[in-house]
Amino acid sequence: MKKHHYTFHFCFALILIVVSAYTSYAQQINIVPISPASGSSTAIIKPSSVQQPQVTNQPDKQTPSFQQQVSTPRPPEILSEFEQFTTETLSESDKITTAKTPETTPDKAPETTPENLRQFGYDLFRKPPSTFAPSDSVPVGPGYVIGPGDGIKITVWGKVEGMWSIVVDRDGNISLPKVGVLGITGLTFSELKSLLYKEFSKYYTGFEMNVSMGSLRTIKVYVVGNALSPGAYSISSLSTLVNALFEAGGPSKRGSMRNIQLKRNGEIIEVFDMYDLLLKGDKTKDVRLMPEDVIFIPSVGHLAAIAGSIKNPAIYELKGETFISQLIEMAGGLNDIAFKGRIQITRIIDKSKQIVFESNLEEISNKKVLIQSGDIVKIFRIVQDKKVIRLSGAVNRSGEYGFSPGMTVKDLISMAGGLKYYAYTKEAELTRVYVTDNGPETEKMTINLDRALAEEPESNVPLKYNDYLFVRTVPEWVLYQTVTINGEVRFPGTYVAKKGEKLSSLITRAGGYTDKAYLRGAVFTREKIKDLQQKQIDEMVGRLEREILGTGAAETSAAISQDEAKIKELEFQQKRAFVEKLKQLKAQGRMVIVLDKPDRLMKTQYDMELEDNDSLFIPTNPQSVQVMGAVYNQIALVYDNKRSVSSYINLAGGYNEQANKKKTYILKVDGSAVNPKNVSSSFSWDSDSNRWGFGRNLEPGDTIVVPAKLEKIAWMRHVKDITQILYQIATTAGVLIVAF
Repeated sequence: MKKHHYTFHFCFALILIVVSAYTSYAQQINIVPISPASGSSTAIIKPSSVQQPQVTNQPDKQTPSFQQQVSTPRPPEILSEFEQFTTETLSESDKITTAKTPETTPDKAPETTPENLRQFGYDLFRKPPSTFAPSDSVPVGPGYVIGPGDGIKITVWGKVEGMWSIVVDRDGNISLPKVGVLGITGLTFSELKSLLYKEFSKYYTGFEMNVSMGSLRTIKVYVVGNALSPGAYSISSLSTLVNALFEAGGPSKRGSMRNIQLKRNGEIIEVFDMYDLLLKGDKTKDVRLMPEDVIFIPSVGHLAAIAGSIKNPAIYELKGETFISQLIEMAGGLNDIAFKGRIQITRIIDKSKQIVFESNLEEISNKKVLIQSGDIVKIFRIVQDKKVIRLSGAVNRSGEYGFSPGMTVKDLISMAGGLKYYAYTKEAELTRVYVTDNGPETEKMTINLDRALAEEPESNVPLKYNDYLFVRTVPEWVLYQTVTINGEVRFPGTYVAKKGEKLSSLITRAGGYTDKAYLRGAVFTREKIKDLQQKQIDEMVGRLEREILGTGAAETSAAISQDEAKIKELEFQQKRAFVEKLKQLKAQGRMVIVLDKPDRLMKTQYDMELEDNDSLFIPTNPQSVQVMGAVYNQIALVYDNKRSVSSYINLAGGYNEQANKKKTYILKVDGSAVNPKNVSSSFSWDSDSNRWGFGRNLEPGDTIVVPAKLEKIAWMRHVKDITQILYQIATTAGVLIVAF
């Protein structure tokens, strides 16, 4: 008795590897869709070329002007040692917490989450400095001090008219007609207006005067100490201390945010605390700068971190005695999910990290718990304890529902929008778990939904939290399944298949074949097979990725010269690009079938029972045979039943020097692959189709594939079973893999 079986086809597919004779290291690999044997040329899809890094010339370092500083990018952020220490400590603490609570599930998150804490306020200076540059177009205040380089505009009208635009010279003087030379350096803007009106009044009467500032001078100030970019800066005369800090990139992680000193003539005239600006919006100590001012940023003070359920978790700089309540206030206070029943402090004692404080936050609210340098404070969040009931099956809205005392089966189904019309109302399954001293015990109850909805007490039982209600569908429920038949049939289209309907019935409903139908080339695809093939592709690509890329980084780092390192890096990039292309491949789900007229097909194993989304395509006869791979001319040739495999290869120019002659195979038009040795040259019995015919002879639509020798590709020589893996991937996805 002949065994009934399905033959899985890994469709329209083959591997072709062509090796360049002159490339000794990083060969490129392309993936090419295989076209039918129609004589059209195969289009090769080439990968994007590897971009080489461009070298840019760096200008010599000079005293930065305002315009230069606007376009200068900030250096990348580097974590301070305390930031790294805090991150490691929080991560270790979270691992310990998780290990102690193995019952943690996706529904129950750990109490804390590791955070990459940063020192507070420093990220403000990472933004483009042009955003914070003072505008030269704003009007100056009456207290603005005039100095050399300032432009002044004077307009007079009335009995005498005139307009003058003058610039204060380096001696601090201006010159006006009739009035003469006036020394104005050090005067405020309001004093200047009074002086000019007084001087003009000595010579003119009956006039009005307007005085305004033109272009303002630049001043040079020095930002030194622990600044991100210390140096001398030329800035607008309207600039304040904060403007200058932005120009210099602010304090570095080693610099203080709370003790920034402004020095003038060797004396400290102001101490600025950036926390006043950041936490309170207080800018009263942000004084205007004068020429030759020095902004000194001392080393950062004591640091303490606060993490967890806090509004602004960060690392804060301490100033004087700081209590835990003050640290929480600096961090914006507790957030809405903070658990006030637990607060933890980790402290460095005797050169090691120790948890020194664990208490109820509400109990210590009135106590003065002092924070020390290096402390890490953790605020835990509330514990998630969901009380829900789960509902699934033939209901309108399945999912989790909040439990409330007294809830019944009818209440739950009502909240879900009722039952589906195909729900099986005679029996639903209610599962309940009890906690006992011996462990959990499960109870299953059968619920009659008709009676439950009628509020009969025996079926409309009260629910408990964590109950699970499953509503079945009526037996063997399937709405309908569709199948598609296209190509050379009289009535192609999508048909609804009834349960148990077979392939011969579908062909009959489609009106049978046309006169041009080429049954040997029929393509039958199935979703279930497609999913299975895609899983195989993903597994093989994953294995290939681990083997190909696993040693790439190590080879690059082990290079003994810069040139060799570049070659290895280029090769590694090409390997990665190849693997990424393989990841994009999709299976087609083709099965090998042998078609016949419907009445004859009924008697064969190929008259399969149809499934949802099955597809059958019947082509015309292509009347050609393709020759691909390591031959001199890949070509489609007119089919001649008298020609042999070697004859077709000779017509394609013969084997090239890279050909692996022993691995030549034939991809049959029906999707199967055979060895040329099994191809007969006479009319014979075909056991697969159970009839006389040409059997495994060359047929129209067949493809002769001549693989290349893989050992010519340097990096492929070291991958185990590379030939078999690439062959299976290519045949499953229906592509041609080309390496050159």
